[in-house]
Amino acid sequence: MRRRTRVRRLVALLAAAAALVSGCTGSDDPDELPGVYRDAKTGGELRLDPDGTFSATGVATDGSSGPADFRGRWEFRDSQASSDFIYLTVDDGGLGETSGIQLYPSGGETVEFRPDPGGPPSLKLTRADAS
Repeated sequence: MRRRTRVRRLVALLAAAAALVSGCTGSDDPDELPGVYRDAKTGGELRLDPDGTFSATGVATDGSSGPADFRGRWEFRDSQASSDFIYLTVDDGGLGETSGIQLYPSGGETVEFRPDPGGPPSLKLTRADAS
């Protein structure tokens, strides 16, 4: 009887822990993403406009390329299997042959470029306004 009680308590504890963890990793709100984000070190700036367009000035999207200016359209992608991300569709010629980039929201006030989705960010931009 005691063993059954312990097993039930363990199952209840695990279920509660799973609920807490899933609540902490909830989706970002795409309505709160528009605004201006900057990197204090480089001065690079990314502007996400509410109409779904974006512009970037002096932004290096990976660790190997230099800063570039580019623009296009952005779309929030809610991923059930992994991290939510913002897909940037780059206008023709903005980054050479690159036509799209993933940008990851991280904690409400920052966004990150990560060449490897599981790796460290190559550039982290912090919200510069309260749009």
